[in-house]
Amino acid sequence: MKLSQVIYYVRIFKFLLLLMILISCESKQTYQTGTEPISHELWNQVLINYVDVSGRVNYQGLKEDPKILLDYLELLLTNRPNEERWDKKESLAYWINLYNAFTVKLIIDHYPVKSIRNIGSMVQIPFINSPWDIEFIDFGDEKMSLNYVEHQILRKFFEEPRIHFAINCASISCPNLRNEAYLALKIDAQLTNQTQRFLKDSSKNIITSNALYLSKIFQWYSGDFNLNQTLYENLSIWSGVSINDLATIQFIDYNWSLNEQPKP
Repeated sequence: MKLSQVIYYVRIFKFLLLLMILISCESKQTYQTGTEPISHELWNQVLINYVDVSGRVNYQGLKEDPKILLDYLELLLTNRPNEERWDKKESLAYWINLYNAFTVKLIIDHYPVKSIRNIGSMVQIPFINSPWDIEFIDFGDEKMSLNYVEHQILRKFFEEPRIHFAINCASISCPNLRNEAYLALKIDAQLTNQTQRFLKDSSKNIITSNALYLSKIFQWYSGDFNLNQTLYENLSIWSGVSINDLATIQFIDYNWSLNEQPKP
């Protein structure tokens, strides 16, 4: 091979190498943290249009016209919270809305489906191959599952037990999917309202002074409800019912059927 040919190929190689570096840098920049908190208006539109006041979702309608949802998911993925510029409430609203929006996305990707638990492997092992372990939340340089968002971000960094009444698992026994987006300016009031609505729903909880019939959420995440106060103290505050220390507890069977709106 002539020297001129060698030089030519070396130049081509350098050019391609530089191009690959530039593409890689551009890809990483796309998924940098957002400098300012984002608007959740797109998600608000989805919730107003496709979720009724009882928390039931029109998955079929959303599957047929998912553009607003997809635009919102892209906004989330390209504007991850910036710890230096976002306050804690902005970040909390972001991650709750992200969890709920991607849960809806998971359902419409597999719709029609009778339960979220029908998605994925026939034999499911918690934290290994359940629907909540699918890493489909793609930040480009990192992929997350719903379980990661819930356990490694929301529960780990915020220590807010009321998040369990805000995130929705697309099932009848879950706390209802709120038909408005969570916003930093009113998130404390929204979480309080969600908690009260969940506890007053007699299909999910029955609370009296001497006997508690509770959602299994209180069993699965018992530690979260005994952090700064006991479960009984928290329930007394949230429900307005004075609960005796010796009150009995039974847990209600969980209904994993899809929380979709009835077909016309």
